[in-house]
Amino acid sequence: MKKAYIFPGQGAQFVGMGRDLYNHSEETKFLFEQANEILGFRITDVMFEGTDEDLKQTRVTQPAIFLHSVILAKAMGKAFHPQMVAGHSLGEFSALVSAGTLNFEDGLRLVAARANAMQKATEIQPSTMAAILGLDDFTVEDICQRISDVVVPANYNCPGQLVISGTVSGIEKACELLLEAGAKRALKLNVGGAFHSPLMEAAKVELQAAIEAVEIRESVCPVYQNIDAKPHTNPDEIKQNLIEQLTGPVRWTQTILHMIEHGATSFTEVGPGNVLQGLVKKINRQAETSAAVL
Repeated sequence: MKKAYIFPGQGAQFVGMGRDLYNHSEETKFLFEQANEILGFRITDVMFEGTDEDLKQTRVTQPAIFLHSVILAKAMGKAFHPQMVAGHSLGEFSALVSAGTLNFEDGLRLVAARANAMQKATEIQPSTMAAILGLDDFTVEDICQRISDVVVPANYNCPGQLVISGTVSGIEKACELLLEAGAKRALKLNVGGAFHSPLMEAAKVELQAAIEAVEIRESVCPVYQNIDAKPHTNPDEIKQNLIEQLTGPVRWTQTILHMIEHGATSFTEVGPGNVLQGLVKKINRQAETSAAVL
């Protein structure tokens, strides 16, 4: 029996997030203020008192979710004792810091660099994403391969829910074909870019230099990474997988199945929201899920 900790990605944010953590202790307040200094703006003001639109900015959203997750894990103290960890997309950075692989400052700087690089990549070419509901993965993959524009599976969230990523025209064509193939819904997402696709290559090149410049230590427990859904502790492997993550898919379904196969019986979501708990339940109804609390 093993306890797994899972960390959410973009989309879990909400106005007021982190205020209770900021006021929890001098240590947590210090970490938030350190983040304000590193980022060069008071992200705490946006998190605690901003608008939904303010929080939706990629340069704010990603570090905000990272801070909430990582500081919550630190605030849990000895109660946070992971035997395996994983993070969904951005959440992989939170998982790596919480597992001792990255230090807090380097992790935050990488997340900020990632957010800025992704934002710039979206401005190079209009692109988007769509959630496909009610079809098996193979059918979605097959139809994506038939389209001449760039369209690829991006997030394998759970059985019957696969997010695709690509050019605007490619996604429109894919949605049309996937509905004809029997998809219950094809929902275009309100995002400004094709995350986890080849269209993020410019962002990957920019982020690679930042990742290669930081120290990555051996993890205190296995980190199940998005790119292959497998456990890693070796710093070189972790670093390479982190670089590949921006243009590769998030294999969340496969990750949770591998964690269960390797003994995970409970999953605790560390960060804002409860999206990952819902996905875990859709992947395996018997899995025990909970939210991290102070």
